[in-house]
Amino acid sequence: MFTIDRPTYTDLLTLYQPKIIDSEETYNKTLEALGQLMDKGENATPEEISMMNLLAILIEIYEDEKISKMDLEEVTPQEVLNHLMEAQDLKQSDLLPVFGSKGIISEVVNGKRQISKNQAKKLGEFFSVSPVLFI
Repeated sequence: MFTIDRPTYTDLLTLYQPKIIDSEETYNKTLEALGQLMDKGENATPEEISMMNLLAILIEIYEDEKISKMDLEEVTPQEVLNHLMEAQDLKQSDLLPVFGSKGIISEVVNGKRQISKNQAKKLGEFFSVSPVLFI
């Protein structure tokens, strides 16, 4: 465990002003803030890492709530996948570890191929959501 410098963390709180995400605008601003911090990579300070964790939790809560509001009987697994990809600014190539083939990824994302149970399990782990969303 690392020690947080309170004045430095307070400055980050003032700069980023993290709060519960209640709109798409706040969601996008929070994603942008997280991206700025993540760009620091291994040079991130303990205070910045703590702020990244806080922002990631706020984003996850918003995404989970947004997905739970979808009527899952009217939403296809491909629509859920596309939403999650868009929300996390992912490209099809980012899903290569899940599907193993660019061709299969393209077919799944475009609705030409169904998501298998094994792929649904991997997608659930990849996005930290229930695999049921993809079946």
